[in-house]
Amino acid sequence: MNIRKNLALILSSLMILMLVTSGCSNDNLTKITLAEVTHSTFYAPQYVALTEGFFKEEGLDVEIINTKGADKTMAAILSNEADIGLMGPEASIYVYNQEKEDYAINFAQLTQRDGSFLIGREKDNNFTFDKLKGKSILGGRKGGVPEMTLEYVLKKNDLDLQKDVNIRTDIQFSVMAGAFASGTGDYVTLFEPIASSLEKEGKGYIVASIGKESGYLPYTCYSSKKSYIEKNPDIIQKFTNSIYKSQQWVKTHSSQEIARSISPEFPDTDIEALTIVVERYKSQDTWSETTILEEESLNHLMDIIDLAGELDKRAPYNKIVTTEFSQNAIENLDK
Repeated sequence: MNIRKNLALILSSLMILMLVTSGCSNDNLTKITLAEVTHSTFYAPQYVALTEGFFKEEGLDVEIINTKGADKTMAAILSNEADIGLMGPEASIYVYNQEKEDYAINFAQLTQRDGSFLIGREKDNNFTFDKLKGKSILGGRKGGVPEMTLEYVLKKNDLDLQKDVNIRTDIQFSVMAGAFASGTGDYVTLFEPIASSLEKEGKGYIVASIGKESGYLPYTCYSSKKSYIEKNPDIIQKFTNSIYKSQQWVKTHSSQEIARSISPEFPDTDIEALTIVVERYKSQDTWSETTILEEESLNHLMDIIDLAGELDKRAPYNKIVTTEFSQNAIENLDK
């Protein structure tokens, strides 16, 4: 009996020790808040960094909040509600042009194409953009990258935005799918997995990829306030390292493997459907292979913003972009 009691005491002590050790391990992680513009498979490498443990490897405990809009994401980091924001670089351009002293700086790029798809009410395997003449399109917030990229693609396909189409910018980004499903508009632009969900329900059908049509763009990047980066370069470096690791992981793994990895982030989407969605993004070279935001790429984005009439003046690349952390990640992690 004494032996049994001793064994029970030893086992209990070991379990308590394991719990305490586990708790200490978590306490050693640096907690940061990341605000994302929307929750989408479009940002698969970010979720891979979470589920494959790359953030933890770098000593980070990352909490992700969905702000549902680039303007709200930028507001979150400027107000210190979030430490890092994932959004289009246009937000940092607007803030810099307001001559704010503590403006936002882009330190890592995640995606290199638009992630939205054009959804119509009927299946159309032979879709051409001239079919949009006389139609209304739910395009998102005026001045946001999704809406401006849509404008760019329509102009590229010889459509007159004043005469040929009606781009609706009065419906919030977060409720566009619901509005379209309820009968508003003839077409809508949506990200995955919402686009496929609408298709599965028979309420809309993907007819074109805006990402394929628009070409390469620094569509979504990570940014923080200038003061935060200056005070926390080690955190920014660790975060950049994590994203770079996940970019390399995504590059060398199949769509099904990526889908399985990020599935905890999308519990309402089954693996088969998630794999199709991931393949859709992977096949069109959506994700950047490194976190470096190139000057030529930013200039192309500013061309699109200018074409949309939303650019007062161009922001200097060396002011709103730093490649220091990306270069360090490549040099240190590729050894």
